[in-house]
Amino acid sequence: MAFGILIVFLTSCNVIILYKFKSRDMFSTGQLIFAICFAVVFITALIYTYRKDLRLHKMYYKGTIWVLLAFIAFIGLIAAIKFFFK
Repeated sequence: MAFGILIVFLTSCNVIILYKFKSRDMFSTGQLIFAICFAVVFITALIYTYRKDLRLHKMYYKGTIWVLLAFIAFIGLIAAIKFFFK
């Protein structure tokens, strides 16, 4: 389900990008088609590789969510300090 949503999102984004660049003539049609195909294949390979290694990630990277949450909280604290002392 999520993979289908990702494809729809990428497809809609690529249509917008194609429209945006078409008016500027920044890239040729072949370059845009290559970029879109490359992005789709690259993201597909990333998803496949991640799913293949998911068991190992769960085994070796237990508790890393806490590191992520601490990092986000730290960045939020810095932003709050900047906001309040501005």
